Amino acid sequence: MNDTTDPKTNVSSDRDPVNDVPAEERNRVLNEVETEHCLGIRRERLARDRRRNLIVVAAVAVVALLALLIIIWRWRNSAATETETAVVVSVRVARAERKPISAQVSAVGTIFPRDKAEVAAKVSAQIKQMAILKNKVVKAGEVIAVLESRDLVAQRNEAVAALREAQANERSVVTGSIPQANAQDEKALRDARAKVANTRATYERRRVLYERGGISKKDLEASQLEVTTAEDELRLQEQTVSLRTKSLNPNDRALAQARTAQAQQHLATVDAQLSYATIRAPIAGVVTDQFQYQGEFAAAGAKLVTISDISQVIVKAPFSDTVTANLNVGDSATVLPTDQAVEQMTGQVSLVSRASDPTNRSVEVWVTLGNGAGMLRANGAAQITIAAQTKTDAIIVPASAVTLESTNADEGTVMVIDTSNVAHETKVTVGIRTPEFVEIASGLQAGETVVIEGNYALPDGSKVEISEEKKDEANGASEEQKKEP
Repeated sequence: MNDTTDPKTNVSSDRDPVNDVPAEERNRVLNEVETEHCLGIRRERLARDRRRNLIVVAAVAVVALLALLIIIWRWRNSAATETETAVVVSVRVARAERKPISAQVSAVGTIFPRDKAEVAAKVSAQIKQMAILKNKVVKAGEVIAVLESRDLVAQRNEAVAALREAQANERSVVTGSIPQANAQDEKALRDARAKVANTRATYERRRVLYERGGISKKDLEASQLEVTTAEDELRLQEQTVSLRTKSLNPNDRALAQARTAQAQQHLATVDAQLSYATIRAPIAGVVTDQFQYQGEFAAAGAKLVTISDISQVIVKAPFSDTVTANLNVGDSATVLPTDQAVEQMTGQVSLVSRASDPTNRSVEVWVTLGNGAGMLRANGAAQITIAAQTKTDAIIVPASAVTLESTNADEGTVMVIDTSNVAHETKVTVGIRTPEFVEIASGLQAGETVVIEGNYALPDGSKVEISEEKKDEANGASEEQKKEP
């Protein structure tokens, strides 16, 4: 047993400190020891619970990790299986070809008849006869209306009587005032002409007889004298008639002639007015408008009907002045009426206006086309489509083959099929566009096969299957290209 000495008290420490401690202190110490012992037991219990929780959490984490690894492994195997067993997409294809293509411009215009006539009355009168003519076909020269003309008929009869009076007065002045003397002079003139003819014939017969020795020269000379005498009498009678005519007053003759001409002119005027009472169609066509009807009063100059010849029509439409520079007279154009169910028709550009509308910067273009069947209506609406720009050797594909970045973009993509039937996305630049075809300016060669149906959202590198009908068409197109020079 070791002896210990407290340095402060110098008391030996071989005694029991507990027995030497007072009871209260000893109890306090014992309580502290028990408390510390309980706390130690609790700490051990908490440590055991913490270790158990950690083990449980670790086990759960390990199980979750294993489950995740299993899911990833299965997903990878499934993706690989799907990749190995991917479905081949069925598509329709076409070949890029070298063909001519035209840029088309369109505008809505109005249909006008090529020939149009506004028929109006030339004299004021009541309409005596006129049928309902609207929408009816009339021929050139056909009577379409008759005006009341009894007053004009009376005026014509009066004009005829005045003309006859003037003509009689003129004859009286020119031929003289003594009818009997005039008759005698005319008879003497006729007798003189007959005598000359008779003596000449007698002379000719005697001349033939004289040459044959049938009569003497004296008889021939006597016959010749008779011819000379008859000719002198004829000249005398002609001079007598001429002197009698010249002896009349020249002023009276001119006045009589002027009155006759005036009467003739007045009759012609009345005849013209009388002809205006019968109104005829100036051209053949359809009566598109009728303004007056039978029984109404037609004033001079008032329109009665409108006749339109729609066997050939002109469609007039405003085109932007930026595109008309490429339009020429004679260009082919298609016309599609918008107000009725009529098939598309073909015509030609007949006029490109030299003037531009400053308000909307447009130029009027005329397209002329036949309308023998009468399908197009005057003043109707129609859409004109004209080829404004043409390329004769362009690489073209169907419009459905190109996926543009935007509606008005010049760049896009096409799906090109290689020899292994794998689709490859190819970027292209487009040029002229029509509703059916698109020009490929760059990015594609003639003869390449492109997808025209089934290309939407088709991944690059996808295996495709070409439908049989389109495969035959594509092969046929290829053969035709080989045959072309």
